[in-house]
Amino acid sequence: MGNISDVVKQAAGKYRKDPTKMLDVIRDVKASNGQLSDEAIAAIAKEMKVSTVDVEGVVTFYHFFSKNPAGKYTVYLNNSAVAVMNGCKEIAKVFEKETGSTFGDTSGKGKIRLYWTSDIGLNDQEPSAIINDVMFTNLTAAKVKTIVAAMKANKKVQAMAYEDGDGKNQDALIQSMVKNNIRKKGSVLFAPFTPGTALKAAVSKTPEDVIEEMKISKVRGRGGAGFPTGMKWDYTRQSKGDKKYIVCNADEGEPGTFKDRVILTELPEMLFEGMAVGGYAIGADEGLLYLRAEYMYLKNYLEKVLETMRKNGTLGKNAGGKKGFNFDIKIQMGAGAYVCGEESALIESAEGKRGEPRNRPPFPAQRGFMGKPTSVNNVESFCCASRIMLEGGAWFANMGTMQSKGTKLLSVSGDCKKPGIYEVEFGMTIDQLLAECDGKGAQAVQVGGPSGNCIDSSKFGNKICYDDMATGGSIIVIGKNRNLFDVVHNFMEFFVEESCGWCTPCRAGNQLLLHKFEKIVHGHGTAQDLKELEQWCVTVKSMSRCGLGQTSPNPIYTTIKNFRGLYEAKLQKGDFVSEFDMAAAVKDSCKVAGRKPIVEGH
Repeated sequence: MGNISDVVKQAAGKYRKDPTKMLDVIRDVKASNGQLSDEAIAAIAKEMKVSTVDVEGVVTFYHFFSKNPAGKYTVYLNNSAVAVMNGCKEIAKVFEKETGSTFGDTSGKGKIRLYWTSDIGLNDQEPSAIINDVMFTNLTAAKVKTIVAAMKANKKVQAMAYEDGDGKNQDALIQSMVKNNIRKKGSVLFAPFTPGTALKAAVSKTPEDVIEEMKISKVRGRGGAGFPTGMKWDYTRQSKGDKKYIVCNADEGEPGTFKDRVILTELPEMLFEGMAVGGYAIGADEGLLYLRAEYMYLKNYLEKVLETMRKNGTLGKNAGGKKGFNFDIKIQMGAGAYVCGEESALIESAEGKRGEPRNRPPFPAQRGFMGKPTSVNNVESFCCASRIMLEGGAWFANMGTMQSKGTKLLSVSGDCKKPGIYEVEFGMTIDQLLAECDGKGAQAVQVGGPSGNCIDSSKFGNKICYDDMATGGSIIVIGKNRNLFDVVHNFMEFFVEESCGWCTPCRAGNQLLLHKFEKIVHGHGTAQDLKELEQWCVTVKSMSRCGLGQTSPNPIYTTIKNFRGLYEAKLQKGDFVSEFDMAAAVKDSCKVAGRKPIVEGH
């Protein structure tokens, strides 16, 4: 820990005092100083020439920033629904016993600090945790005891790894114990790919022809919203601006989703090439990969891949061999905020601010990153673009359903024997997927993560596609022995925690939904409470400002719809009649204040 002023000056200088690099500056100061104290915040504000309030707003917004002192070792244990299914609460007890600390303690005492975190992209290998940016998977009580003993002995975290990952997780720049768990390979993402070929195919066409090929393919965004990619690129190309940007959303924070992690690990060239194809199509010379903080362990590896692509001529001056097309990609790290998966919140964060969604219009295609026309696409979407350039739009459109073309990469976890990654053609039924992952006998399947749809067995014949069961990629299998209300409660706590707080329907509405839900589940609710709960879900969904609030009631809303009997079994018979006497309660205060007592009905 050095002099705060010197630490801040060094961090700010490293990033040329660029305000869009605020998250990086704060991260470096925290790493060097051990905490983000008021003094450090004031120094950052002075050095970066912004207000102290602005810096404090950023520090307090993101999960991985804190004004509290950090320990030498910081443990973030995942407590998402799937982690709970796999015993994370028991693992937490072992951590607490062995360290003598408690989860969430902000006293600043001790060199080992314990925190809960909602999702780290490892639901296929739970219980899992991040310790000082190092991933730990498949935790057991014995493993935790060994890890804590090593921390007490002041060993390096990387040396605590107890197994090797597979594939490129073994690369010298990653050295992670993470497993890819690729269970099924399809013809779009996991077919053979030669780096450099997709961009060369794209630059042999005009930008307009590239966009037309994307339109022919009918490829839709793979992040969940499903907006046609060719149309988005066309809008961005036609928007007026002296500079344009292509942005990759690699902030997969939806619990149960981990497909992008595997793509980033195994197919980074395909991803970056797809970004270059998009840059060529819209007329951009700069791309930005917004990488979630939980995937910090991949950053050096991805930077090396980019450097190799520059040396090979795929990126940089005359990218892909196209004279005058100078395109490069930078990586911007997030800092832990689920809402940054929403494209406008992501852009705010990439500009060094709090990740709060913007009002729309204008849309990013009109006014996005740095106020310039910007196309924001998902990791998987860019990989599809690379394949479409090689095989053609018609080839891609020949797969899937009427409204959903191509393949979809699914992250499957929960109560199944084969969790992992499945690349399937759109149109596969839930039943077929359950057979593939060995999740037979499920009472429910959560399609699309917490913000998606929880369905019962009567809908297992439905198809995975935008026109039936839409999903950004998360599929969580819920076994017949699970308490479905425990899963719903976990999801709602997640949304309450992750709301950015900007709009009242989301900030207050989700809290009210959770409390009403708890009242019913604990056996204190009536038929009127259930009716109100359903109505409030509609209110929050329709009145919230962004996609987070518009989908956050879904854990309750879709389970009421598909498992209504479970709720009705919890209700009291008859309506609740209050025994509270308002007139009697305020009689004395009315006398003191000289007011007339309350008369019922007036």
